[in-house]
Amino acid sequence: MHYNLWRAPVTSGKIKVLLDGLPVNLPAEYRTLNAIRCRLEAVALASQRILSSLTVDGRPVNLALPMRQSGTICLVEARTIALRDSSILVLKQALQQTEQARDCVETALTLVLINEAPVARELWWNLAPLLKEPVLSLSLLPDDACGSTPEGALPNQLRHWQLEQLAAIIQDAEAACQSDSTIPLSNALENRVLPWLDNLRELIRLWLEAATAKARLELNHTIA
Repeated sequence: MHYNLWRAPVTSGKIKVLLDGLPVNLPAEYRTLNAIRCRLEAVALASQRILSSLTVDGRPVNLALPMRQSGTICLVEARTIALRDSSILVLKQALQQTEQARDCVETALTLVLINEAPVARELWWNLAPLLKEPVLSLSLLPDDACGSTPEGALPNQLRHWQLEQLAAIIQDAEAACQSDSTIPLSNALENRVLPWLDNLRELIRLWLEAATAKARLELNHTIA
């Protein structure tokens, strides 16, 4: 069902909103998740910070996707990062995009096997554009954002390699689409696409840990 952003459900009752652990007072008309997020974004920007994470009743929200509210909410908790640490936000977004793409591939695996070849090909063609999104997000990272990897490669080099790998994977999947059977495409998704996404996810997690540690160290030096 198509989600209508202009008719988001309204929450009744008291909503507790925390920003970096501190309570935020909301005007009475701020009763939807979209409105609350907008308010939090404004408060964060006024302090030269950016919203980096959001949870609703303990459930994390993907900030890269439109806000979806299915019922009443009681607790909204948000965290921010300083503008100088925006690389952390880029990495979190890339991680979310990678996990979203992986979920879609796992769903497609089942659907490809139970459908005819023409339908399976359409499933793949709808899925393929999602694969490049995390790599495009990573292109916003400066080379000094999180240091080099244990292999000595900088983010720019690894992004280049990731795009080369992705191009080869897409070519393999396209070749599998030429078959009248859906098995080759299913094998390409399971043995080529999923392992690549798993490796990319692990790489982004390592970068995120490094960037977070670097930001924490710089903050400690500033305080000292």
